Amino acid sequence: MKDVMGVINLVNEPDDLEELTYHRAVASVPFGGRYRLIDFIMSNMVNSGIRNVSVIAQNRYRSLMDHIGSGRSWDLARKRNGLFFLPPAMEDLQEMMKGDLFYFHKHKDYFYRSSANYVVLSRSHMVCNIDLEQVVNFHKETKADITLVYKEDKTQIGSKCRRIQTNAEGRVTMIQDHFGRSDSDKISMEIYVLKKELLLDLVETSLAQGYDHFVRNAIMRNLSSLSVYGYAFKGYLGVINSIPSYFRHSMNLLDPEVYQQLFFQPAPILTKVKDEPPTRYTVRANVKNSLIANGCVIDGNVENCILFRGVKVHSGATLKNCIVLQNGQIMERATLQNVILDKDVRISNDTVLIGDPKAPYIAEKSKVI
Repeated sequence: MKDVMGVINLVNEPDDLEELTYHRAVASVPFGGRYRLIDFIMSNMVNSGIRNVSVIAQNRYRSLMDHIGSGRSWDLARKRNGLFFLPPAMEDLQEMMKGDLFYFHKHKDYFYRSSANYVVLSRSHMVCNIDLEQVVNFHKETKADITLVYKEDKTQIGSKCRRIQTNAEGRVTMIQDHFGRSDSDKISMEIYVLKKELLLDLVETSLAQGYDHFVRNAIMRNLSSLSVYGYAFKGYLGVINSIPSYFRHSMNLLDPEVYQQLFFQPAPILTKVKDEPPTRYTVRANVKNSLIANGCVIDGNVENCILFRGVKVHSGATLKNCIVLQNGQIMERATLQNVILDKDVRISNDTVLIGDPKAPYIAEKSKVI
């Protein structure tokens, strides 16, 4: 995998995460108690042997830069190769509306200077644990122009995802955009493998023709002339770009089999390490089937919940089917059900919040209710 570079493309990522992305990019949305969405694809690349990883950002990337830092937590703080954070090189506001091919062109020097011949291009909102070395080997064996990773799955309801069709040989015959009506169960995981030379050629050719989107223009418009093959992924996949999908896949983590498969198979998912004390449970604490990070203080009732670092549940408070992000405070006798609380939210005494499982109540960052 020394011949492979990884590119995490955050430009124009589908985003229906509402309050969760008011102040952060999709890639830095917290997930699973102590992780961010970008942790999964970064860990997949590093665990697969890719040592040259770049993140192409577009907007709201301050928290993302704070999270990934130099890449030390993923063993990417290196003198050679390592982590490259490529911010938007914008000259005017109109460039904010342009597609990812325009951003690739702005950072073409990064691609030219790399000695890698292959590129693994991906998004951040596809939560999975995948061995990308097998995908690259499949790409080389089939001698495809582009390899697209897909998952056959009927359960991705409420998510924006492209659907594809393949023929008997595994060649992709149709790619439908997020808003299409195809009934195919094959979902594109937005992971592509291709030669660097071909990627740069598609960038220059498409931009010269007035097109600036990689999948919609460079691939879908040239599907008949390019040899595009599909690689079937068999593990757990969460397409997280909407509130219903975020809530559902978070709750799925309470299933030990899903948690084990997503975070440890075939390799562990890495994240930024924070030194905090263990969670403290008082004699009044009543906790059932919950995922609780370190640094919490539990003095109330918690059932089927995911609590991030530093959450405090005071005496008499009751939480059921809730997701509480970092440093949330649930004061005495508050009752929460089917609720998502962003960072630093404070729920006052005796407050009652009841949401719908299909449309949970969301509290914006640092809000007092």
